[in-house]
Amino acid sequence: MHEILFRRSLSPSDGERAREGNFCRHNFKLKSKMTKTIKQRLAEGQIVRVMSLGALASPKLIEVAGMVSDLHGLWIDQEHSAITHDKLELLIMACRVANLSAFVRIAPTDYPTVMRPMEAGAEGIMAAQIRNVEQVKQVVEWAKYPPLGTRGLFQANYEAGYGTADPQKHVEAANRDRWLCIQIETPEAVTCAEAIARVDGVDCLFVGPGDLACTLGVPGQVLHPKCIAALERVSAAAKAAGKPWSALVRGPEHAAKCRELGCQLFSFVADMDLIHRGFQATKKLYTEFF
Repeated sequence: MHEILFRRSLSPSDGERAREGNFCRHNFKLKSKMTKTIKQRLAEGQIVRVMSLGALASPKLIEVAGMVSDLHGLWIDQEHSAITHDKLELLIMACRVANLSAFVRIAPTDYPTVMRPMEAGAEGIMAAQIRNVEQVKQVVEWAKYPPLGTRGLFQANYEAGYGTADPQKHVEAANRDRWLCIQIETPEAVTCAEAIARVDGVDCLFVGPGDLACTLGVPGQVLHPKCIAALERVSAAAKAAGKPWSALVRGPEHAAKCRELGCQLFSFVADMDLIHRGFQATKKLYTEFF
């Protein structure tokens, strides 16, 4: 009875929309408000602005970032935080709603750690604590479907349209579109930066200045001559391989140096930085009360 009344209440245009809605539910296609991915922006030579989430990661913070930050995206830190996979899925969902690109930093210890963020809908992954070319090749193998790698095909996830994507097209798209970034943050990685940049499947190099300075024996001194020399070598390696490089920047002077050397993607702020800067700005605004 309710169904009959519902049908009678529909105008022809309403009925057409209802039929279209039913069709869409059974023919799911991935849709996103994102105009361009980070990989596309870098390929076009654009400057890309991102932030990181770790200690205080939440969907609501992502929502705020999408409204007020003027950033292109963010990276979610699974190396230094206790973000579980189910929470990661929620954070990436929030990024899609907020119109922000998302990639995930992982410690590439095993196959599931490398592969699962992409199934959840991340545009790509960033591998931390890399020290040699063999590690890089292993990450690429885990991240790519055959014939480029050994990633297993499973389609009950966002990346594959929850089972609606054509398997052949999905494999081709994933191998083409997923983004693989390698962190250069140790002396060993700096030494073989040229070889790392040349590995097929590597899309970008990313300098982690904190660990880099620490492992070079000058913790906290990101503009120390040793660190500048490392930046120059990474820049030259990326340029020689025809690939972009990126960095987490530690202040305007450091950012300017990276830009001078051709850096394209800049990670300006972390979630905890926002809290610190907010408190500092509040104290400055109300100086007489503190």
